[in-house]
Amino acid sequence: MRGEASSIELGNQYDISPGLLRKWIRMYNANIELKDYNPKQEVYMAEARRKTTKEEREEIVEYCLNNNRDYKNTAVKFDVSYSQVYNWVRKYDACGLEGLTDKRGHHKSDDEVDELERLRRENLRLKRQLEEKDMVVELLKKVKEFERM
Repeated sequence: MRGEASSIELGNQYDISPGLLRKWIRMYNANIELKDYNPKQEVYMAEARRKTTKEEREEIVEYCLNNNRDYKNTAVKFDVSYSQVYNWVRKYDACGLEGLTDKRGHHKSDDEVDELERLRRENLRLKRQLEEKDMVVELLKKVKEFERM
């Protein structure tokens, strides 16, 4: 079929835009490899697909690393988002398995923090207690005022 059809005719025949077809031809003539690329847009969405356990995250990271860091296909296979896979692998690279622990909402106990942080917490607690007592005093004043009427 060499030279028998224009890029417009070929594009129409195979439902490919003529501009894209010409780009492919230029790449082919320049000995640039044409890659089979099929982006799955839903993989790149920011929303989380589902919650995962630490064990699942470990399995997902292991799979991704064993498959040449193919984040997109790993995300599709395990039904999680691309960004989750990317972030888990990055955390694994930086901190090992400990990096895959979900620490959201975890607060250190008073025994786990240094003296300065312990004193800050104590100060905050005492301020809240004082505010509560001030509110009770104000409420009692209002009640007394109301009773006088």
